Amino acid sequence: MPASTTPPTIDPRAAQRWQHLPVAESPWLHEEVARRMQERLDYIKLQPTRWVHWAPLRGGMQAHGLLTQRYPKAASTVLENSSADVQRAAKALVAPRWKPQSWLQPKTQVTTRIDQPAQMLWSNMALHMAADPQAMMTQWHQALEVDGFLMFSCLGPDTLLELQKLYQALHWPAPAHQFTDMHDWGDMLVANGFAEPVMDMERITLTFETPARLLEELRGLGRNLFVGRFPALRGRGWHQQLLDALAQQPLQLTFEVIYGHAFKPPPRLSVGAHSEISLDDMRMALQRGKRRDGGLPTTFTDPGARG
Repeated sequence: MPASTTPPTIDPRAAQRWQHLPVAESPWLHEEVARRMQERLDYIKLQPTRWVHWAPLRGGMQAHGLLTQRYPKAASTVLENSSADVQRAAKALVAPRWKPQSWLQPKTQVTTRIDQPAQMLWSNMALHMAADPQAMMTQWHQALEVDGFLMFSCLGPDTLLELQKLYQALHWPAPAHQFTDMHDWGDMLVANGFAEPVMDMERITLTFETPARLLEELRGLGRNLFVGRFPALRGRGWHQQLLDALAQQPLQLTFEVIYGHAFKPPPRLSVGAHSEISLDDMRMALQRGKRRDGGLPTTFTDPGARG
């Protein structure tokens, strides 16, 4: 996939509105995905001394505690979209200085801007809601030190298949924008300066007691960012029609969850007919031959992975 390609089905204005909506609590699904993703850190040998938590209010606040337990001596930077989100995240994650536990905690900075690069960047369930995901990857790349690594998760194209089929049967526009395949995400990571991307996926199916509970869960997970969605407000009649249609089929939703990690490699040396290379760049180039992930293959999938 070319570096300039972005998912064409996302309305950027709708995506921006979603990013600035207040967050009551992290969705259950996001917390569960974060728990599963942190288990994948067992394969990473590098122990970061600084790491970045990307938008945990939406991505999973409980994950911050899991990562702090895994890296008890590492300082963390929590990045949020607005000053209001910074205040909410700081209140939940940073103990007041007068409390004894704050003396034992590693330093946590909550901010809207990353000033110091880190060895790990953690982003859970954010990429599929970005109008310009490659711009987000560029920010990730800039936030990492050389040889630092990225851990991320997002939704894949088999997400909400039940709802997609229902909307098609009712001749309604799609209930969500198109989600990107994990292999395309890997290509975009490489195009944006990352190396050795490792991707895998799994499907999680949630069941619900009532149609209303199903829709409530969806509202917590995101919004319909599809550019071709119904342009006006829906009425009560449409809402009741949706509830009735949902009640006539199994109350379940499938989510394809993609997990990935990649490293930030040293910058490539440009060698021409006459080149001047600094000693530091030469040393870095000579040292970069070592693999950092313990010999994991470039890609691996579960038996249900897309081809």
